[in-house]
Amino acid sequence: MDRTANTDADIHPLLKQRHSPYAFDPGRAVSKEDVYALFEAARWTMSSYNAQPWRYIVGVKARDPKTWEKVHSVLLEGNQPWAANAPVLAIGVVEHNFEHNGKPNKAAHHDLGAASALLTLEATARGLVVHQMIGIDPDKCRDVFGITGSLEPLTALAIGYAGDASHVEDAYAERDRKPRERKAMDTLVIAGGF
Repeated sequence: MDRTANTDADIHPLLKQRHSPYAFDPGRAVSKEDVYALFEAARWTMSSYNAQPWRYIVGVKARDPKTWEKVHSVLLEGNQPWAANAPVLAIGVVEHNFEHNGKPNKAAHHDLGAASALLTLEATARGLVVHQMIGIDPDKCRDVFGITGSLEPLTALAIGYAGDASHVEDAYAERDRKPRERKAMDTLVIAGGF
């Protein structure tokens, strides 16, 4: 199924092609080179004061099943069934304080989101898909991975190749079949204009 977005303006094809499926192909591993490149894209993301407050815990099922299982275990119950087919699972962690002065970094969440967005675009360029989710158990994640201090587990990412509806339960397959929609531009740009 073609999941290319029907955009109002002609934007870059990678942005049109990016989507967040529930169905991943469980039989296709992601190469070590591709996984490294995704996190390299995240590494080069812009950030407030160049603080780079994002951290990732990465589990690759084919090469590090123990870490993959641990990441899978901290996903909320609603995400575990479909994410079980993703060959790569990651947790996005934010560092809440600037390293240079110890003060709170109010941009930390934003910067983690930006890093994950660039990771996602690199994945799309490589024929991969990423499903980002907030549905994790942060306290369990802290326990499982020994996360302390001003680090906060915040998000998760399922990474792999898009699969077909047979790879997920009907409820998730139905979500994948829904048309891709976005709010109208005039509801998103609230002042000024074009």
